[in-house]
Amino acid sequence: MSAQAVVSLRQRTGVSISACKEALDEAKGDEEKAIEILRKRGIAQAAKKAVREQKEGFMFSAEDQKISALVLLHCETDFVARDAGFQTLGKDLVQALLKEGEARLNALANERLPDAVQKLGENISLGEHHRIEAPVKGTYIHTNGKIGVIIGLDSGTEEQARSTAMHAAAMNPQYVSPDDVPSESIEKEKEIWREQLAKEGKPAQIMDKIMMGKEKKFREENALLKQEFVKEPGKTVEQYLGKAKVLSYVRVEIS
Repeated sequence: MSAQAVVSLRQRTGVSISACKEALDEAKGDEEKAIEILRKRGIAQAAKKAVREQKEGFMFSAEDQKISALVLLHCETDFVARDAGFQTLGKDLVQALLKEGEARLNALANERLPDAVQKLGENISLGEHHRIEAPVKGTYIHTNGKIGVIIGLDSGTEEQARSTAMHAAAMNPQYVSPDDVPSESIEKEKEIWREQLAKEGKPAQIMDKIMMGKEKKFREENALLKQEFVKEPGKTVEQYLGKAKVLSYVRVEIS
């Protein structure tokens, strides 16, 4: 039996390595049958919990001089998200990602998550995670722990990067610049605009001009650089950053 199969079953059930090996041997390598065997024995608590939705969780961040890391850890209730054991686990996971990368993060998650499920009584899983390297970085976790942002700049200050991350947390830009908005999104909006303009009875000769204006506005509203900077109304994020360019933008939200 492969070690990977044993680890996978352990993560899903939370039982011991030896019990997982025994169940997999009995099930001839079939993981689902192995789970049934363990459940009949009354020791596969995590497998029962795995079917439940994880609508809550918490964002964890860590950084050093070169790298910023962000990890989302899912759970079922906000009560568990605030638990000291859950918080410690999240902090350990994000430190693993920061210092050693994704492979170590996944290995630690496989090792620690089953025990956390058993102890806290909820399904817990590793969610979205990012590791960003940039000359200047800014990380922001909202006070409720449900939104996390990393901004990487080629120059400027850490304060600029963090303030831009705070702006992104509040305003939720989907892209960095207007040019980043995909044509597919524009085409979907254009279908709606055409129907709206047709109902309004706009003359055909000005339709193209109106559509161009709507597209420009849509692109800018969804682009970080063109949004009005929340800390300094009347100034765009691009103007606030000056010569600094955004190299990386990551925004993760529990919704």
